[in-house]
Amino acid sequence: QVQVVESGGGLVQAGGSLRLSCAASGRTFSLYHMSWFRQAPEKEREFVAAISMSGDATYYVDSVKGRFTISRNNANNTVYLQMNSLKPEDTAVYICAAARFDRRWYDVDGYEYDYWGQGTQVTVSS
Repeated sequence: QVQVVESGGGLVQAGGSLRLSCAASGRTFSLYHMSWFRQAPEKEREFVAAISMSGDATYYVDSVKGRFTISRNNANNTVYLQMNSLKPEDTAVYICAAARFDRRWYDVDGYEYDYWGQGTQVTVSS
């Protein structure tokens, strides 16, 4: 079993940057594809970015391409989301999710994921 815990959220002005971290427990982190989702108040959960278990493939929703970067360090069981040029519409709870190696490496609808974190709040002021 894998537990994931997000950190790094906060309040930032538009145009600023934040780096989110997702720390995973267990010895098999390298066997999980990892993704970030976000959920704004009164909105549906939205896929943000994904990284394959080896880290050699990444995928982003169009609205964050060129501004966000997902990465991982399998040695310390952590996945990161570097967020630059933040906009007020990026305000949301950001949630980390893990998909076992034999599942699709990303799923924008969220059905392929085995474990989810509780999320970390990101607020971007205008």
